[in-house]
Amino acid sequence: MSDVRSFYDELATDYHLVYEDWHEAVPRQGTVLDGLIRSQLDDRTCTILDCSCGIGTQAIGLALHAHAVHATDLSARSVERARREATTFGVEISFNVADMRKLANVVPGTFDVVLSCDNSLPHLLTDDDLRTAIDHVRQKMRPGGLVVIGLRDYDEVVRTHPRSTPPQVQNQADGRTVIFQLWNWDDDGRTYDLSLFVLRHHDERWEVTCHATRYRALLRAELDDLLTSTGFTGITWHEPESTGHHQPLVTARA
Repeated sequence: MSDVRSFYDELATDYHLVYEDWHEAVPRQGTVLDGLIRSQLDDRTCTILDCSCGIGTQAIGLALHAHAVHATDLSARSVERARREATTFGVEISFNVADMRKLANVVPGTFDVVLSCDNSLPHLLTDDDLRTAIDHVRQKMRPGGLVVIGLRDYDEVVRTHPRSTPPQVQNQADGRTVIFQLWNWDDDGRTYDLSLFVLRHHDERWEVTCHATRYRALLRAELDDLLTSTGFTGITWHEPESTGHHQPLVTARA
């Protein structure tokens, strides 16, 4: 996972560019996830572990709804930025650096909810790593607790095998920024290398940065089987059309 750690360490400064308006996305995602969690857990505030927090998008959004949030990530630089952003948003969140495959060894206590969003789980390329991560997630949950996982709709992605994403253009204070992704699929059609390009225009010239990582196209049935084999029940998929979230969400109970 060192390459994944390096990817997010290097991307930490630019990660907000993945969103059209990150500062708007934080409270919006918080509202969506808060509604989903409350609908599953008796409409109450909860203790939440965000085990792939990145720069804090979901952790901060949920803290804005009064949940007690502990947030971890593989990337120390992402955690550093998330800590700063939490202060900017005026919320209190506890943070530490942790690999989701080692949560039970690093994070104390148990939680009502464990969360992993923004397509983090598919960085784990083998069944063994996926099973280990999900097992550690379950160990961090109270009996009857809720897991929430957000990821790309890989059932659709595998059907179409896209090679790129449309360019996203943003006007920044110091110039224009363009961000897009190129996907290079392996022959198996199930794993791919992602190159994320950030183009910045200022002082009448363009500067290009490329961040590269690797993903597995994790199908819904595969994730269902992994959750079931780890002891989860009540597995339910929630579509973007019904939740307002930008990716499908799956929930299950410990």
